Amino acid sequence: MNIVWRRRLLRSGIAVIVAGLAIQLVPYGRNHVNPPVASEPVWDSPSTRAFAKQACFDCHSNETEWPLYASVAPVSWLVQHDVEEGRAVLNFSEWQRPQEEAAESAEEIGEGAMPPAIYRLMHAHARLSSADLDLLATGLTKTIGALH
Repeated sequence: MNIVWRRRLLRSGIAVIVAGLAIQLVPYGRNHVNPPVASEPVWDSPSTRAFAKQACFDCHSNETEWPLYASVAPVSWLVQHDVEEGRAVLNFSEWQRPQEEAAESAEEIGEGAMPPAIYRLMHAHARLSSADLDLLATGLTKTIGALH
């Protein structure tokens, strides 16, 4: 490798490091506040709640457990966005307000859309067996069905 390419590579590396440090100054993605739990659904069973806590609560409740990487941009931006979006459409900690996608939650689980694959990859506790996912989906159907 000649000297010109080494200099370009060094400058590129420095630019990447500087950019990586600079994006840490963006404040979004570090507001790791969990609002208080206002109300939960009347769960059909303790196991449904346990499975929901295990696989759903990080994005769909006010009981999010924020991992260390959730404080490092740009990953922090993605995590914050996912939690905000998840809480907006279904929040097990604010059951007193309308839940946009509560009725679809069991179907999403049955189709394998929830919990998302990237979440399961990063969180071993969310990798429920097929039987446990079936129990969760059935339990959510019963829990949510009790509302209607």
